[in-house]
Amino acid sequence: MAAYLQWRRFVFFDRETVKEPPGPDGAGAKPFALPSGIAVCDSGRGSLVFGDILRQIWFLPRSLQLSSFQAYKLRVTHLYQLKQHSILVSVGEDEEGINPLVKVWNLEKRDGGNPLCTRIFPAIPGNKPTVVSCLTVHENLNFMAIGFADGSVVLTKGDITRDRHSKTQILHEGSYPVTGLAFRQSGKTTHLFVVTTENIQSYMLSVKDYPHLELDTHGCGLRCSSLSDPSQDLQFIVAGNECVYLYQPDERGPCFAFEGQKLIVHWYRGYLIIVSKDRKTSPKSEFAGNEAQNSDKQVLNIYDLCNKFIAYSSIFDDIVDVLAEWGSLYVLTRDGKIHVLQEKDTQTKLEACKSVFLKNLFEMAINLAKSHHLDSDGLSEIFRQYGDHLYNKGNHDGAIQQYIRTIGKLEPSYVIRKFLDAQRIHNLTAYLQTLHLQSLANADHTTLLLNCYTKLKDSSKLEEFIKTSDSEVRFDVETAIKVLRQAGYYSHAVYLAEKHEHHEWYLKIQLEDIKNYQEALHYIGKLPFEQAESNMKRYGKILMHHVPNETTELLKILCTDYRPLGDSEGRGMLEGKKANSEEFIPVFANNSRELKAFLEHMTEVQADSPQGVYDTLLELRLQNWAHEQDEQIKEKLHNEALTLLKSGRFKTVFDKALVLCQMHNFKDGVLYLYEQGQLFQQIMHYHMQNEQYKKVIEVCELYGDQEACLWEQALGYFARKEEDCKEYVAAVLKHIENKNLMPPLLVVQTLAHNSTATLSVIKDYLVNKLQKQSRQIEQDEQRIQKYREETTRIRQEIEELKASPKIFQKTKCSICTSSLELPSVHFLCGHSFHQHCFESYSESDSECPTCMPENRKVMDMIRAQEQKRDLHDQFQHQLKCSNDGFSVVADYFGRGVFNKLTLITDLPSGKAATTLESGLQRELLIHTKHST
Repeated sequence: MAAYLQWRRFVFFDRETVKEPPGPDGAGAKPFALPSGIAVCDSGRGSLVFGDILRQIWFLPRSLQLSSFQAYKLRVTHLYQLKQHSILVSVGEDEEGINPLVKVWNLEKRDGGNPLCTRIFPAIPGNKPTVVSCLTVHENLNFMAIGFADGSVVLTKGDITRDRHSKTQILHEGSYPVTGLAFRQSGKTTHLFVVTTENIQSYMLSVKDYPHLELDTHGCGLRCSSLSDPSQDLQFIVAGNECVYLYQPDERGPCFAFEGQKLIVHWYRGYLIIVSKDRKTSPKSEFAGNEAQNSDKQVLNIYDLCNKFIAYSSIFDDIVDVLAEWGSLYVLTRDGKIHVLQEKDTQTKLEACKSVFLKNLFEMAINLAKSHHLDSDGLSEIFRQYGDHLYNKGNHDGAIQQYIRTIGKLEPSYVIRKFLDAQRIHNLTAYLQTLHLQSLANADHTTLLLNCYTKLKDSSKLEEFIKTSDSEVRFDVETAIKVLRQAGYYSHAVYLAEKHEHHEWYLKIQLEDIKNYQEALHYIGKLPFEQAESNMKRYGKILMHHVPNETTELLKILCTDYRPLGDSEGRGMLEGKKANSEEFIPVFANNSRELKAFLEHMTEVQADSPQGVYDTLLELRLQNWAHEQDEQIKEKLHNEALTLLKSGRFKTVFDKALVLCQMHNFKDGVLYLYEQGQLFQQIMHYHMQNEQYKKVIEVCELYGDQEACLWEQALGYFARKEEDCKEYVAAVLKHIENKNLMPPLLVVQTLAHNSTATLSVIKDYLVNKLQKQSRQIEQDEQRIQKYREETTRIRQEIEELKASPKIFQKTKCSICTSSLELPSVHFLCGHSFHQHCFESYSESDSECPTCMPENRKVMDMIRAQEQKRDLHDQFQHQLKCSNDGFSVVADYFGRGVFNKLTLITDLPSGKAATTLESGLQRELLIHTKHST
């Protein structure tokens, strides 16, 4: 029970008297006056509604323009205006006696200028006429309850605006007058509170048979009950003379000791409004308590039950009722005046509460601000002032609780600076924890909180902070890892890095701080391919130094068919990925054994490995071969290196492989590469440098046909040797002689450099050469003689053709060999043809088809000689006249003038063929082409 005497009083409402609108002359308005005889009133839908004892119902809108209509023939006794519908329910009398009638009015529809009455029925419980004491209607228009002075309650269920769709029944019967009714809707459950002068009951209307429960054994007077809003959980308020009680449908709630005879009770926006007598005087009857001594003063109090203070208190003369409309309270007094109570705005209320702050009653100020829905900025300022107050008093624990309530509005640095002292570190920790819980912390706050944990050595709190689920992480993980690592909490840092997949930090801590290389390598093996690849490039050298075998195995997998460890589903379904093995060669900088194993593995399982893999493997094998002392092992390494060279993987990097073999003096490899590159001269020079005479001869024999100059170089090489090389010189000379590779004079000059070479060395060569030349001269002379005789014969034939007739005695066609028949074609050359054969095979009418190919060859030779003669003369002229003879020669070379021209003829080859005189050939062709 709360005693209101201890409650603080405020003036949160401004009181004014409603005045009439000013007239046209602008004169001061006088107080507004209601018509006399007002007995009942209500409000809603933008109007104040009044009922008088003179059968009228009045409407007062905000413009203060009164209007009325006659609702009954005698008087109006009760009104109920629905708040969500334009429906007004009234109770009145049309006849003398106890004959109350209920009328339902639709204010949106008109009947002759008046609201439409949609329903009329008598308000009689059974057959016993009795006075109506109270009335209430459910906002869904499906329930209406009427209370009577004889203790009866009549419930109308269904559409209350129509007779057909509703059913009326007696819900409650008792011995005491009904003084209050109220519907309570919670979800789909509907309750009806019934209060009499002696008890309070609750009926559940959403259940068949309407079960009820008696809540208390004392009641209240008329108009001394009301239903609160959701801020008080829709509790039923009953005001007795000593206390005010609050009820739930199934139990009694709290009570408040507000003394005094209660006359009127209402609920308005979280406030409880009570009108009571100013002094204690006993009414004539409890049921009609509000009729006692109307001349007494009455007190209107407005209570804030949540914050336990009185928001307003004032004395009025004879209050008729208190209505709420247009965001204000309207107090009707018996003299016809209307007083309006306008609630002050929240800021004004707080300004009025400065005394509260001065007296340090911050809790009341906070509750007041909350109940009046002060914005978060205003609340935060109150919390800050409260926190400052407690801080200055030395109550640091209390102060930090208030500062915590400012999070999100007050700059955190304001609070943090106050608690940086080591003795207050636990308060700072509490503030920073809340800051993180609300996801408002930045990296600096995380750093500070973790430092607080480490300073306090509070491992449990530290673990609780970092071991939150992913959805609850409210801090910068990377910052937390850095701080934990710096403070030496490596296990916590590793946990955080692994949980939140900060792979780089996990590996840094494992490798640089904990030195757990095996675990770090295992962790990399569980990462996705891209991350595993990048981390092996970054930390591969460290891991190779400490765990070489395991690192090598992981690299083999990474570069062939990588699937993350532990991914059992993915290993069977997804295709493995592979990295570029060449990029990991630097990892093996100081581990040649592991490097060799890695490279050999890659070449075995992946034939298309990058070229760098094969290059490095070759270099590694050559190094091992060069430094090996054991002959058997050296021979094995020799074979491995040579096999690798012969694998065909070094065609594109021929020069690089050659350099490697030369650097390590790998003779067989060098020679193999020379051979593959067709560098026959280099092969021979290699043997020359090593003075391997037989090898020189073998090279010439193998590759001399492809490169004839090898024999010439071999002859020059042996010619320069001072020791006896007669055997090798003889072999070279024999081949030169057979292939006619060098002029004899050049051979003699070459051998003249050798002081040991005697004439006997080249005696046989010179004799054979001279003999061959002699035979050639004889053959040329015979050919010349033959050409002369032939030329003479041809000249004679020409003369005969010119001087004597030609007799054609051919009897067969030269093409088809059939007997000649007219018409026929004869040529001076002696060939004859059928005309149809000639026309079919001849390309020209003037040429013999049989002789034409030979004639054309001769003509081509003549034209070529003439063209050469012309080019020779022009070339000689330009060469003599030019200042730069070399540019002239280069120009002719570029034009292909000096290219060898080969003519396909049946004439014998050799120098004698060129001795035919061009004039004779031309003359011969001219005469042999004549046709008959």
